[in-house]
Amino acid sequence: MPDPHKVIPGKPPLVDRLTWTLPQRRALLFLLTLLCLGLGVRYACNPAYVSNPQPERPARAGQLADRVDPNTADLNTLIAVPQLGEKRAQAIIEFRDRQRVRRPGQPPFRTASDLTAVNGIGWAMVDNLRPYLTFPNDRAATRP
Repeated sequence: MPDPHKVIPGKPPLVDRLTWTLPQRRALLFLLTLLCLGLGVRYACNPAYVSNPQPERPARAGQLADRVDPNTADLNTLIAVPQLGEKRAQAIIEFRDRQRVRRPGQPPFRTASDLTAVNGIGWAMVDNLRPYLTFPNDRAATRP
């Protein structure tokens, strides 16, 4: 490794070439200040608080126009259910169609726990989807 203090004729010492000049330091300080201010404004405008544990009923569940029945919903309706996604919605429809061939006249999903039979849906997903779904047993219980 070359000696940093060695003077080469016509060039400043290596130590001087590796240090920041005053204008470079000022520009860096200015950019860092702008970055900090931008992040501070963004944080002030968008504070995010996530409670732990999560509430039993999602905050915006009451804003849904209606709950979805996975026995009758089309693909676009199922995709609109929060946290479900296109692949799982397609898997629900494929499972539902197979079950209707095997057991005609019976709904493939009688309760939310029946969704665990669909590939890619586990118990945690069922718990997340429960506020957005309705089933034949739910409707029969609420009729006068």
